[in-house]
Amino acid sequence: MPPISVFYGIIIMMYLRDKEHNPPHIHAFYGDDAATFYISNGEIYEGSFPNRAKKMVKEFVLKYQKELSDMWETGKYMKLKGLE
Repeated sequence: MPPISVFYGIIIMMYLRDKEHNPPHIHAFYGDDAATFYISNGEIYEGSFPNRAKKMVKEFVLKYQKELSDMWETGKYMKLKGLE
């Protein structure tokens, strides 16, 4: 699956194969760090992330919450603009 978005070295992905396990979440990668974040509130679900990068991912999730939820529900990939 290609990245949904890339910004400030952070890669955002969602695995859309046959409805990945709940709860709805995204995967974020930054250097050697990897974490999953809830779509509902942008908080970390699993993994660890540097604080500054974690805040940026949360901002991204909250900004695109509707689009991310739609992707999760429909399984249709959409490229989203990163944070500036």
